[in-house]
Amino acid sequence: MTKFLKGAKLQFSNSFSRRALALLMIILFCCTCARKEQKYANVFYWNLYTGVTSLDPAFARSLANIWSCQQLYNGLIQLDEHLKIKPCIAKNWTISEDGLTYTFTLRNDVYFHDHELFPNGKGRKVTASDFKYSFNRIIDPATASPGAWIFNNKVVVDSPFKALNDTTFCIRLQKPFAPFLSLLTTTYCSVVPKELISHYGKDFRAHPIGTGPFFMKYYYEGEKLILHKNQQYFEFDKDTNGKLTRLPFIAAVDISFIDSKQNEFFSFMQGKLDLVNGIDQSFKDNVLNKDGTLKAAFSDKLNFEKSPFLNTEYFGFLVDSLPKGMNAKQFKMVRQAMNYALDRTKMMRYIRNSIGIPGIYGFIPPDLLQAEPKIYYPYLPGKAAQLLRDAGFPNGKGLPIIKLSTTANYLDLSIFVQHAMEDAGIPVQIENIPSSSLSEYKSKGKSLFFRGSWVADYPDAENYLSIFYSKNRPPDGPNYFHYHNIQFDQKYDSLINKKDITTDPQSYSRMQDLMMEEAPVLILYYDETVRLLAKRVHGLHANPINSVDLKYVQLN
Repeated sequence: MTKFLKGAKLQFSNSFSRRALALLMIILFCCTCARKEQKYANVFYWNLYTGVTSLDPAFARSLANIWSCQQLYNGLIQLDEHLKIKPCIAKNWTISEDGLTYTFTLRNDVYFHDHELFPNGKGRKVTASDFKYSFNRIIDPATASPGAWIFNNKVVVDSPFKALNDTTFCIRLQKPFAPFLSLLTTTYCSVVPKELISHYGKDFRAHPIGTGPFFMKYYYEGEKLILHKNQQYFEFDKDTNGKLTRLPFIAAVDISFIDSKQNEFFSFMQGKLDLVNGIDQSFKDNVLNKDGTLKAAFSDKLNFEKSPFLNTEYFGFLVDSLPKGMNAKQFKMVRQAMNYALDRTKMMRYIRNSIGIPGIYGFIPPDLLQAEPKIYYPYLPGKAAQLLRDAGFPNGKGLPIIKLSTTANYLDLSIFVQHAMEDAGIPVQIENIPSSSLSEYKSKGKSLFFRGSWVADYPDAENYLSIFYSKNRPPDGPNYFHYHNIQFDQKYDSLINKKDITTDPQSYSRMQDLMMEEAPVLILYYDETVRLLAKRVHGLHANPINSVDLKYVQLN
C-alpha cells in the first residue's frame, strides 16, 4: 500500500536505540573474541549475501554474478586499478582509420580450464574462433543475454565478428563509437568454449569453464562455491618478496551465501570471512564515525578502505509534465531552486556517515571527467529564494505540493530532502512505494519527482550522458526525465561517432553544462565503495567499478 509521509522528523525511536545498543554490544563482544583460525591458511573466505544466479558470463548482470565470473573468465582486454584499458587475452590491437574495424592480436598461451570433454581431459588453447563464437552467442536472441546491448546497433549485421586466423580477431562496427573498447572490458565479453556450451546448454550456468585465474571445484547452489587456483594461468606478477610469480597467489576461494548483512558482519568479526563489501545501514553508526572514518575500537581488528564508486544517486524530474499552475519556465526555475536549497555536505555527514561525495559536480562522477570538475549547484539558500521570487512564488507562496516517489531504502535521504525543501518554502510530499512500482512509475512517466541511481555499465562518461539523449526515452532507454534538448542531442551524436574522444576531452563537460543548466535532476551524491578486510589480506583494494579481482590477493 502506498504511504504518504509529511512532516516526518529525523530522529531515532527508543526501540531502535535499544536495538542499536544491543547490536553494538554483540559487535564489541565479537571483537574481543580471539580470531578463529582459518581451516586453510592460503584460502580466501568470502560471502555473497545476495546469492549467485548464474556462473555463465552471458548472464553476469548482478554484482554477485559479475564478481564470481571475474574469477573464472577473461576477455580480450581488461581494466587496471585506475580504469585504464590494458591487454588481457589480446596482447595488442589496432583501430582502422575510419574507426569501423577493431583488430586484436591474441596471445597463444591461454588455455581453457581442464575438462573431460577436451582431448585427454586437458584444457585446449583459446583461439580467435572462440571469441567469434562467444560474441555471436551474446547477440543471439536464443541466448537472451542481458549483455546483448553491448553489440546491438553497434556492430554490422552481416558477419560482425571474424577470426582471420587462430590469433587474429576482428570486430566490425556500423559507425564509429568512441567508447567501444570500454564496452569490451565488461564481464559479458568473456570467452567461453563452444563444446561445453553445446554439452551443458542452459546448465552451463552451474558448470562454468573459462580461462580465469581460478576454476570451479565445487558448487552447491545456494550454499557454497569453491574455486581452486588455475595452475596454468597465463598472467604473472611480483609477490611480496619481489619474485615474479604465476597468478593467482592464493590456493583457493571459499564462497558462502549467508543472506543477512548483519550475520555476514558477525561472521567476519569472528574470523570466518576475509571481506565485507559495503556496510549495512543498520549498523553503520556502530562501525563508522560521522566523518566516514573507522571507529577506534575496530582499528586493530580490521582494515577499512573506501574509494569513489561510479554510481550517481539522484532524484529526477519529469520535465515535460508540469505541476499545476506552472509553465515550463517556472518549473525550470523551481528545479534550479531545489538544487540550491539542498545542503548535501550536511546530508552526507548525518545520513551517510560521510560515505559518498556530495553531488555538486553534475551527473557524471568527477573521477570520470578528464577536465577539472565544475560545481553546478552548491548550497546557496539565498539563490534558491531569489529563483522562487523570479518564478512568481516568493517564499514558496502559491507553489503546489511536489510528490516524491521513493523506496524504503532511501526514506532517510528522502526525509532530509523534504525538510530542506520545506525550509526553502517548497512543499514536498513523500510517496513510499515498492521498488517494482517505482520502476513502473519511471518507465511509464507516472511520477513527477522520483528516486534513481545510475551505476556505470562501463567506465566512460558517455554512459552517464546517454540517459539524457532524447532517443533513449522509455521504452527504448532510461531517459526517465523525458529530457529533450536539440543541441545536446547533436553534441551527443557527434561525440559517440568519433573514433577517439581524447581528441576533444572537453566534449563531455560542454554537454553536461547544457543539461545541468536545465536541472532535470537533483544530484544527491556520488557513491563510494566501502570494504572491511581481515588484517591478513593484502593486494585487494577498493576501486571505482567495485570489482573484486582476487588474482592479486596475498594472505599472511
